[in-house]
Amino acid sequence: MDLIARLSAGLPGEAILTDPDVTGSYANDMASFCEAGTPAVVVLPRTVEQVQHIMRTATELRVPVVPQGARTGLSGAANASDGCIVLSLVKMDRIIEINPVDRIAVVEPGVINAVLSRAVNEHGLYYPPDPSSWEQCSIGGNIGTASGGLCCVKYGVTAEYVLGLDVVLADGRLLTCGRRTAKGVAGYDLTRLFVGSEGSLGIVVRAVLALKPEPPQQLALAAEFPSTAAACEAVCEIMARGHAPSLLELMDRTSIRAVNDMAQMGLPDSTEALLLAAFDTPEPAADLAAVGALCTAAGATEVVPAETAAESDLLLQARRLTLTALERVKSATMIDDVCVPRSRLAEMLDGTAAIAEKYDLTIGVCAHAGDGNTHPTVCFDAADPDESRRARESFDDIMALGLQLGGTITGEHGVGVLKKEWLARELGPVGVELQRGIKEVFDPLGILNPGKLF
Repeated sequence: MDLIARLSAGLPGEAILTDPDVTGSYANDMASFCEAGTPAVVVLPRTVEQVQHIMRTATELRVPVVPQGARTGLSGAANASDGCIVLSLVKMDRIIEINPVDRIAVVEPGVINAVLSRAVNEHGLYYPPDPSSWEQCSIGGNIGTASGGLCCVKYGVTAEYVLGLDVVLADGRLLTCGRRTAKGVAGYDLTRLFVGSEGSLGIVVRAVLALKPEPPQQLALAAEFPSTAAACEAVCEIMARGHAPSLLELMDRTSIRAVNDMAQMGLPDSTEALLLAAFDTPEPAADLAAVGALCTAAGATEVVPAETAAESDLLLQARRLTLTALERVKSATMIDDVCVPRSRLAEMLDGTAAIAEKYDLTIGVCAHAGDGNTHPTVCFDAADPDESRRARESFDDIMALGLQLGGTITGEHGVGVLKKEWLARELGPVGVELQRGIKEVFDPLGILNPGKLF
């Protein structure tokens, strides 16, 4: 029995897509420079049982399976391989439970991050992980890539909110791991193992997520600096003094210019770095005043605190527009997400500026400064082979710089195809050997998202 016929035995017709023009649209996520193959079929299950049927079929026929969410990823982790089954989980989009007493939500993987956030807000609760693509990205994708976001400096990343998972394994068995309780240390932490595994160990079909009480409305502050070094000094002082901002973001000169050109934000040409801080504490104005004083002491030329939520939104608008503005500079962009210790942030930004000069490229950097997660964005002309080559080489130099500074090649975007050559450099031979051994335990046939990570 061929693949389509075998899948049809356990799936409704509308869940199976075979038209090449349609299946081709599922071939890749949003990453540049990542190869993508041609899928044999795209399946869109709605139930756990249907996912199990798909995986049993894949195992029997030895067909690779590439799990996908909303495909907003930036590492090629959701890219198809030739002849694969693309298993899209977007139709499994139910919020099964919101429990204010236990402070948990139980959701299917296709639930959109923003939809969940708004739903729990109605119960006075808060789901903190907030990737920039939160209006489009799915919870399953967030789990697969261990996503972060603007609020991570205070609230942490996705991994810290995943309490339990239901996972369909490569052979179709259903594994339930983790818990619904506030505490639990029974056995190895398999739940955390799946977070960030990019669909290479199993298919997440249900998640138990931790929630927090909804915080007060945050207030923000913007501080202009004459150098990135001064702005990074302010970041270090803010964190060293024990402040807990809900947001601490930094934009370099290139990013500021791009936003000014696009949106006429009115930031002075002399501004070399813009630092944005926000607090959602009971008395945010007092916290902003303290942080504003630290910024002034570090050399800020102007500090503008907001007095209302509307003013805060205006101050934060420049940061939200950064990627869109940089995308207007050239026809293509490569977005990195190297994370370094906060104490090395200035070296990372200065080093990236030197790399941009070396390759004669525009590279804008915005950063989740509070946790050292930088997003150097390489702007280039995709139709120019030489410029494309220089863009890729600069991207590699940026990752090498991050490792040299004691950092990691990815803080929140994942490895996928884009960075798998660099993963071995970061992990070392023993780390790679152990991780490949784990992969073999869960996926002995190697059919789950082949070619990713390793």
